[in-house]
Amino acid sequence: MTHRISALTSAFGILASTTLLILGVREYRSGASALWIGAGAVIFLSALCTLVRDVRRLRAGPTA
Repeated sequence: MTHRISALTSAFGILASTTLLILGVREYRSGASALWIGAGAVIFLSALCTLVRDVRRLRAGPTA
C-alpha cells in the first residue's frame, strides 16, 4: 500500500513540476532570465526520475 501512495504522490509531483516548467517558459518568453527554464527542467526531471523509481518498485511486487 505504501508503494501505491508513493507512486500517486510522484504522479502529482509530475503535474506540479510540469506547471512550473510551463510557467518558466512563459516567463522566459516575456523577458525573464533563462534560469527559469533551467530550474523548471531540473525540477521536472527530478520528479520524473522519482516517478520512474516508484513505478518500478510498484511493478516489482511485494518482497515478503
